[in-house]
Amino acid sequence: MFGSKNESDSPPVTTSENYVQNVDPLAEIPKTQWERMWPALACGSGLFSDGYINNVIGSVSTMLGTIYKKEYKDSSALQNISAITFVGTVVGQLIFGYTSDKWSRSNSLLVSTIILIIFAALGSAAYGYHGSAQGMFAALTAYRFFVGIGIGGEYPAGSVACSEATGELKSGTRNRWFIMFTNVMIDWGFVVGAFIPYLLVVICTENHLRAAWRISLGLGVVPPLLLLYLRIKLKEPEEFKRESMKYVTIPYGLVFRYYGFRLFIVSLIWFIYDFSTYSFGIYSSTIVANVLGDNPSLAQTFGWNTVINLFYVPGAMLGSIFSDKVGPRYALAIGVTLQAVFGFIMAGAYNHLAQPANVAGFAVIYGIFLSLGEVGPGDNIGLVASKTCATGVRGQYYAIAAATGKIGAFVGTYIFPYIEKAGGSGNASAQYPFYVSSSLCIFSAGLVMLLPHIGQDTITTEDIKFREYLESKGWDTNQLGLLKGESVESRAAAVRQVEQEEKKEE
Repeated sequence: MFGSKNESDSPPVTTSENYVQNVDPLAEIPKTQWERMWPALACGSGLFSDGYINNVIGSVSTMLGTIYKKEYKDSSALQNISAITFVGTVVGQLIFGYTSDKWSRSNSLLVSTIILIIFAALGSAAYGYHGSAQGMFAALTAYRFFVGIGIGGEYPAGSVACSEATGELKSGTRNRWFIMFTNVMIDWGFVVGAFIPYLLVVICTENHLRAAWRISLGLGVVPPLLLLYLRIKLKEPEEFKRESMKYVTIPYGLVFRYYGFRLFIVSLIWFIYDFSTYSFGIYSSTIVANVLGDNPSLAQTFGWNTVINLFYVPGAMLGSIFSDKVGPRYALAIGVTLQAVFGFIMAGAYNHLAQPANVAGFAVIYGIFLSLGEVGPGDNIGLVASKTCATGVRGQYYAIAAATGKIGAFVGTYIFPYIEKAGGSGNASAQYPFYVSSSLCIFSAGLVMLLPHIGQDTITTEDIKFREYLESKGWDTNQLGLLKGESVESRAAAVRQVEQEEKKEE
């Protein structure tokens, strides 16, 4: 397992000289396969909640519009209830990015889990003053903001701890397990988040949508509840105990000089990915409109939404193996390039593909397109962000990159209507965003090549390189991994005592 939450039980810090002799020390820690596996599962799988909670709100918003009609559709709640979660997520990412480095990976995860449980439950029970619909919309908006904060904690604390936990798994499988426990979980969350409203509308019928939307939101409590026990038992990652800067002043000037450009590149790639993803979503509405016609039932709409979300899963699962084979950098670059090619093809052939008679071919091409997005940036952007930085500041580094991605999503949703207008009327208005997005995908593929090599042992080797850099600048790396109340001198004395006792035994 991760080690002990009781810091006094932590093993002595391994020196950088020992690291050089054994570049993969985590794999040699005596543990069973399950002891190595379950911490990665517990850390990463919470992102299922991100997929579910973010996707289910689209169907819930549709149900609210059906129930309250213009009272909802003409109010600010239509935009706020969906968008406010992203604002909360950015806030949560930045807060928990800091606490995961300066407080605790495991405790940060536990707090974010509790926030998710509380506010997912409150969202399902949202109620306005004296039954006011506008009051209920305001309450739901507030709860969704705090749910976003909980989701935000899953990114830096969960993904970072998951990447560190996979360092104890067998070399050659680490990338796939990280992806399976993070991005694949998000994608399955999207699928379930689309399927549950469909199922509830079928069961409850459109005459009882008030029950359907509340149950849809309420079931968002289940995933974090299932993980709560594992996260209570969770302990700090071994690498975090060795390399943390919890009880020392982080030399942010040196960190920025060493990682500033790299963080800029990773953040820009994530920004472009989220910026583009929102434009690609236009295709799904075209497929649904062609298949279902002008007045589809909610069950039909939600059912097709589930089918479209299923396209993500095969690409994500196959891409996890591909990432181990060629490495995250090349997997991301290849995936995003192929996706861009398909984007250009679909935009160029839009006039033909958008015809109702060709919807089957359109759906197949679109499915491949979505899968390639998962093979590339979907699977690997979080992997790149979590493995291109040293352990002591990894949470904050990852949080800034992930938050920049969310900002990209905001910018994309704001700018794309203007890009559509630039295309004028007709199909060109739908084609223009995809020419822009596909071009940006090609650009991001080039950006990936500016990043360093990411191998199976990068978690450890990156710490070695950062130690060496800090030492070259005169920063005492014996401070890394210090426990509460411990000093460099007291640690050195303890190490000398251990060495003397070992000599006596010899």
